Amino acid sequence: MYNESMNTVLAQEVIRYNRLLVIMHKMLRSVQLALKGEIVMSEDLDKLGTSMFNNQVPDAFGKVGFLSLKPLSSWVTDLNDRIKFI
Repeated sequence: MYNESMNTVLAQEVIRYNRLLVIMHKMLRSVQLALKGEIVMSEDLDKLGTSMFNNQVPDAFGKVGFLSLKPLSSWVTDLNDRIKFI
């Protein structure tokens, strides 16, 4: 039941991770299209690509996702583990 505290926390975490995954999917797809030249490379997409090249968590993901000081590769592994756990 939603009124139990642990279920409330779990529901909020699921919403949070789903929001993060939607943003990641949209932005990563847009970067792919921009690199192919099918859409215009915006400043946000350029920052995303630069962050990924430097193995840093992009600001757009960090704002919505969980806090971490890990590099991007470890952050993604951690994200997968967290989603698997939920």
